[in-house]
Amino acid sequence: MGHLHANKDSLTARARRIAGQLAAIEKAIEADKPCAVVLQQAAAVRGAVNGLMDELIEEHLREHVARPDLSPEARTTGTEELLAVIRRYAK
Repeated sequence: MGHLHANKDSLTARARRIAGQLAAIEKAIEADKPCAVVLQQAAAVRGAVNGLMDELIEEHLREHVARPDLSPEARTTGTEELLAVIRRYAK
């Protein structure tokens, strides 16, 4: 996904925030925090990952499916790649 270079800093920052959120869950579990606290943190991580996925899916669609100069073969490949990821993510 070389086209992500333009958003590299933003995407990297999002991934780091998610890693920090996961580390906070681990610390909360180790510190025997109430389950409601851990559940809230897990929900926040899920939301953050969903937001990252939304951005990545949009970038993929724009670059590998909807770009006007793509060949039919490239468009099909981009579509199949995205469908495989969505199927896996939806499980």
